[in-house]
Amino acid sequence: MQKEYVVNIGGKKATLPIIEIAEGLSIAFFNLHGEQELTEHCAKCIAKLIPGAEVVITAESKGLQLAHCVARNLGQARYAVARKSKKLYMQDGIEAEVKSITTEEVQKLYLSEKDTALLKGKKVAIVDDVISTGGSLVGLEQLVKLAGGTIAYKAFVLAEGEAAERKDIKYLATIPLFTY
Repeated sequence: MQKEYVVNIGGKKATLPIIEIAEGLSIAFFNLHGEQELTEHCAKCIAKLIPGAEVVITAESKGLQLAHCVARNLGQARYAVARKSKKLYMQDGIEAEVKSITTEEVQKLYLSEKDTALLKGKKVAIVDDVISTGGSLVGLEQLVKLAGGTIAYKAFVLAEGEAAERKDIKYLATIPLFTY
């Protein structure tokens, strides 16, 4: 099996390592952590896909710097972050359950009261690095609805496998799932 996968993301080439995540299943692992130039490029491209979004939300952790840059490109001073653990300052926030392809167990996403208020009555863009099974997206959608926001966009850098066939999302490029 090949060890790397090359993808063109809006005119910028990225070489992704292929990592086995379960027996018979590997992914082209995309990670923006530490990749300033690629993050800025992806954020500019995504911002163009989501005109009119009033606030951005993402789930920690791989979407954080992307959401930061997208919000800045849209002229937004703040963005919302769904945390994977409940922090002391989040006692009055909201929560939703998620199941992702890259996590073994069901997780919860938590949104602080401050971020909940940020979403209320706004056109929200859910922004993240990769969509595959859509498990994380379901949790983010639940949080936006619970907060009283309207989901205006669901935008990703990469759509993995069958996610690329979805009509309700926007993305910059596709990557395959590797099964054997």
